[in-house]
Amino acid sequence: MNRRRRKKMARRLVSAVAFGDSGRVDALLRAGADPETADSEGTTPLYAASVHGATAHVLRLLAAGARPDTESGRGAEGTPLCGAACWGHVETVRALLAHGADPRLREDHGTGRSPLEWAMTGPYPETIDVLLAATRARTTGPVVR
Repeated sequence: MNRRRRKKMARRLVSAVAFGDSGRVDALLRAGADPETADSEGTTPLYAASVHGATAHVLRLLAAGARPDTESGRGAEGTPLCGAACWGHVETVRALLAHGADPRLREDHGTGRSPLEWAMTGPYPETIDVLLAATRARTTGPVVR
């Protein structure tokens, strides 16, 4: 698949995820859309699904090869887990953690907020509890990427 087609499919996949179009998401993945490829704005499909709390899409993208800790955007976005935590999407947070997302990973290439810090900006006690438990379950020490 050439570069232009990959970019076009990435844009369509991010759009389908953002608008909740499951049929289109599935069709694009079957057609070879790479769940890791960002659109022209730098948004990854997994980040878009996570911010919208679209857990079913998150699971589809992870099954198709999206990595749970890939950072999205060019400074205005972050990791999928940070995006889900920011809006209190607890089921999406659980799905990402179950697929290996690191609850200690800070966005902005390690200089920004953690998922827990994002969750604490809103009234999301269940999300905070899930992230606290996941953070405690991880070994202590710096995250190396």
